[in-house]
Amino acid sequence: MSGFVLREWRRLMNRCLWSWEGVVAIWREEPSFRFWFVLNICSVALAFWLPLSAEGRAMIVALGLILLAAEALNTGVEAAVDRSGMEHDPLGKYAKDAASAGVALSAIAAGIAWVILIVGLI
Repeated sequence: MSGFVLREWRRLMNRCLWSWEGVVAIWREEPSFRFWFVLNICSVALAFWLPLSAEGRAMIVALGLILLAAEALNTGVEAAVDRSGMEHDPLGKYAKDAASAGVALSAIAAGIAWVILIVGLI
């Protein structure tokens, strides 16, 4: 049993390391990730400055992380499509557009959450 726990612990540590390397790479190469990151810092700061409920704050933090995850996935899809070839490919365009839509929908969800929370304060 202890061998299993130790092996799984090492696997978890490796996953964390690889995930962190991905975040660093996206931060260096993707301006839109940096934009959403800075916007999320401001959003979270505002959520903790305003008299919001713990649930409202949690929703803002979670939606911000979902938005960053969507941007990371979008970046991965774009890189994979670009790597597959430079010629125009309808499926490549579809993949890129769908990934971009994921980012947009995440941003819309965060915006709607903010509107609902602000209206609740008024």
